[in-house]
Amino acid sequence: MSTTALCDVAVLTDDRFEHLASPDWYQSQLLLEEQLLVSALGAHGLVAKRISWSNPGIDWSQVRSAVFRSTWDYFERFAHFSSWVAQAERQTRLINNGALIRWNWDKRYLADLAAAGIAIPPTRFLAAGTRTTLAAELSASGWRQAILKPAVSGGARNTFLVDAGDAAAHQGRFAALIGEQAMLLQEFLPSIMSAGEVSVMVIGGRCTHAVRKRAKDGDFRVQDDHGGTVSPIALEQDMVAYAESVIGACPQPPVYARVDALTTADRGYALMELELIEPELFLRFHPPAADALALAIAGALGG
Repeated sequence: MSTTALCDVAVLTDDRFEHLASPDWYQSQLLLEEQLLVSALGAHGLVAKRISWSNPGIDWSQVRSAVFRSTWDYFERFAHFSSWVAQAERQTRLINNGALIRWNWDKRYLADLAAAGIAIPPTRFLAAGTRTTLAAELSASGWRQAILKPAVSGGARNTFLVDAGDAAAHQGRFAALIGEQAMLLQEFLPSIMSAGEVSVMVIGGRCTHAVRKRAKDGDFRVQDDHGGTVSPIALEQDMVAYAESVIGACPQPPVYARVDALTTADRGYALMELELIEPELFLRFHPPAADALALAIAGALGG
């Protein structure tokens, strides 16, 4: 590392989490995840610091690499974030790189993966400004229930379960959203309520561990900040094969990824999300994965 460099690896977070004097349970969980990575990087001789991506005091040319971890405000500040990515990739090494980040931040990447043979839930991709109604889209699809979500979003923000019988009640919300941004309408797969969602972590091209996320009773959102629960599960051969097929369909191999899928009655796994930007990697359930990620980062840096 250069004597003038700030660090070898910036573990990217957002302004809310950069300095936490009295963290709550959610923030403590985040800090544990990132401290596991910082420690693993240190064990490999790499100086790592947690830094907000939007910190105005950082000269990114003095940072050897920047790893996206808890940049969980990117979709709320998308214009700023996309501009920052373009600038930062000229000054430092982004992990994952800028090309993958740009491809992955818009959920319409799912159409690319479906074209490559990856099973996804039946999905209608709606461009911003499309003149349509929610009732018309549900009627054309033939789905009784569907999930409506923005193409650029995270953490179940502006994500709703809609029913063909009450589409009119959601029309105002739908019209406001589609007027400003591209949207996805996906057939609701009820297994999310019973079996939950499986997340497989893939680091350096290898599946390291997996968790199952379940929504609280009466909800479809599996995130723990929405009341869901997360538990480690064994890596099964079929989920490894599915995750590897998803990674193989990416435009280029990511350094790290999280493959979120649920099971269907007729097609096996269906991909809900491929998280390449800022996925929680659940390192706390499998600390050796932090070392695997540190090794992958070191490899990307040529070390």
